Amino acid sequence: MKFAYKIKLLSLYIFTFIFCSCVNKNNDGEFVAYFGGEIVNPNNPYVLFCKDNIVIDSLKLDSNNRFFIKFDSLAPGMYSFKHEPEYQYVYFDKNDSIMVRVNSRDFDNSVAFCGRGDLKNTFLMDLYLRNEKDKNSMFKVFDYGLEEFTKTIDSSNLANEKFYQLKKQEIKWSEDFDVFAKAAVNFQYYTKKELYPNVHKIRTGNDVFEQIPSNYYDYRKKINFDNAALENYAPFVMYLSHMLNNMGAINYHNHFTEADLALKTNINKMQIADTLIKNEKLKNIMLDNIAFTYFLEDQNMVNNKAFLESYHKFSTDKSKQNEIAKIGNAIQQLRVGNALPNVILIDSNGNKLDSDSFKHKKTVIYFWTGSLIAHFEAVHKKILKFKQKYPNFEYIAINLNDSQDDWLKILKSYQLTGITQLRCDNFEDIKSKWAINKIHRTIILDENGKIKNAFTNIFDTTFENNFK
Repeated sequence: MKFAYKIKLLSLYIFTFIFCSCVNKNNDGEFVAYFGGEIVNPNNPYVLFCKDNIVIDSLKLDSNNRFFIKFDSLAPGMYSFKHEPEYQYVYFDKNDSIMVRVNSRDFDNSVAFCGRGDLKNTFLMDLYLRNEKDKNSMFKVFDYGLEEFTKTIDSSNLANEKFYQLKKQEIKWSEDFDVFAKAAVNFQYYTKKELYPNVHKIRTGNDVFEQIPSNYYDYRKKINFDNAALENYAPFVMYLSHMLNNMGAINYHNHFTEADLALKTNINKMQIADTLIKNEKLKNIMLDNIAFTYFLEDQNMVNNKAFLESYHKFSTDKSKQNEIAKIGNAIQQLRVGNALPNVILIDSNGNKLDSDSFKHKKTVIYFWTGSLIAHFEAVHKKILKFKQKYPNFEYIAINLNDSQDDWLKILKSYQLTGITQLRCDNFEDIKSKWAINKIHRTIILDENGKIKNAFTNIFDTTFENNFK
């Protein structure tokens, strides 16, 4: 550990000690909570403090990149803090006083908690990192036969269980926190089991559905699908998504077109969610996830209308329905032959321009963000090759969420001549008008500036057909 880092961490602990002492003296019996910390190499001047994906407070960084807030009444429970584009969870028990230090350049690996309540949050962070490391080694495990796969994931789960039991005994956390601790262990394991049949078939070509023993999914019987505490907790919500994908899959479908199969499968998933989940809020969350994923992958205009009709039948969340409807409407506006809806973009001199100006020649529009440099390098490598092969196209790169200075700094480090580099002025506007839900999205315009293909991916093996 470098000396400068030791000094910074020591000062953070001293700061923590001071405000923890204040809590002990003044707030016994109340629900006062303190939250603060430091962001090293910040991406922007704010930290967002959230509950159930809703921003409770926007905390501005000071000149030392620190933030601090006192909550006179903060109900115990799971919260999250966001420093865009990253986030992590933080759990508060009564009168907890928590400080966190994060380096935005290695967000998850750098999160360090201190203060009263730090041990249980450190446990969740350690478990998260263990699970992330485990995910990176899972690709080859999905290639294994059923017996070897089960043996491997059981061994990994046993290690996590031992870690959980050890820390539970050491820290002696509350029963309310234990709901999240157990979920972080169990749903990582359950997710692997749900993923295995489909992923194994995709990766190896071998169909193991008929080999799955009758007790394989017995763990589902123990799950409370209406657990209100977990309705926004990522490990639980992610598990439910994979479970619905698995349960909703139509395995014998040779007589369906790809588009019709996508429609039938996703309506099937919504029907299962409607039957299985009685917690209305959680059910609506899952329906929204299914809808977002469907619109992300399938752009059959007729089927989209049929899907929306089914979605509105199952969903009871009117505000979210409006959001899903907006995505559906945006997709309808992006049909072949339509003009691309106008958005405002910014050039390297800080000047604003309309996307309506993309009308003078055939155009490839693609997207990137400074938080995904590997993608940035890969997509530009592809584009530079296409530019040599198809010089009659204009190539426009749009940065989605970096500041002007950070954007220009990244571009200065790379030789990207011949590519028009622009920056998004308002991400929510471009997201809603162009239905931008994934970074790999690519839009092709014809010689008149009309849409030729608004939903392609530069990394698809058939992408080059768009140049014909």
